[in-house]
Amino acid sequence: MSEITSDALTNSKTLVIKVGGALLESAESLTEFFSELKKIRQQHKVVVVHGGGALVQQLLADLGIKSEKKNGLRITPAEHIPYVVGGLAGTANKQMVSSATAIGDKAVGISLADGAEIICTVPDADLGCVGQVESGKADLVNTLLDAGYLPVISSIGTDANGTLLNVNADQAAEALAKILNGQLILLSDVDGILDGEKKVISTMTKSLAAQLIEAQVITDGMVVKVNTAIETATTLGAPIGILNWRYPQLISQWLADQSCGTTVVPANS
Repeated sequence: MSEITSDALTNSKTLVIKVGGALLESAESLTEFFSELKKIRQQHKVVVVHGGGALVQQLLADLGIKSEKKNGLRITPAEHIPYVVGGLAGTANKQMVSSATAIGDKAVGISLADGAEIICTVPDADLGCVGQVESGKADLVNTLLDAGYLPVISSIGTDANGTLLNVNADQAAEALAKILNGQLILLSDVDGILDGEKKVISTMTKSLAAQLIEAQVITDGMVVKVNTAIETATTLGAPIGILNWRYPQLISQWLADQSCGTTVVPANS
């Protein structure tokens, strides 16, 4: 594999960082996360894409609404959409914006639906109003970045008819990174992709992924995530970082030398 320097990674690429809803459960973690991003933003343009599954799950449970999943994706009937949108594009999004504001940064909370630039489709009718990014551009996001703002984007999109859709946050971040020709970091609950002995794999290649899938070390929903990450890294022509959200300082460390977490490299590396 050819050597990839930090300069090659970050000089001309917008950094897209995906975070899960677990981060929202700790005010201290949110403060540390946005404090780290404020430092990074002195040198790089940054976009945050977030989910909020735990928050939505709790909201639905409090309302006495049963929520189910299929292949790791939340089944979202039309009657659930007001609550899902309110949780993700409302409470979760504005909680993150307020945390960034509290440490003196300039965040703007939007969703995939804002600007009418990103169009989603419904890949599986059994999932209900669950979308997948089909096409798009990023004029609105780039306008915010050029003005010095930190876009914080919830994974609520629309189809061509304006129907609101719940989009998987990982897929939303990957799609945005492609649209922006950016650099992607996925923050997870674990330290990276793990091998059969539960140790972090420092570099994930297409061939290694195939071996681990065949050996059933990588199984179920993780198969899709790993293959999608490799495909995205290949499209971007740049590696993807998978890091633990509990340690936001790892973002800067990974950008500098990729010595932490798992680095997913393009298929042709």
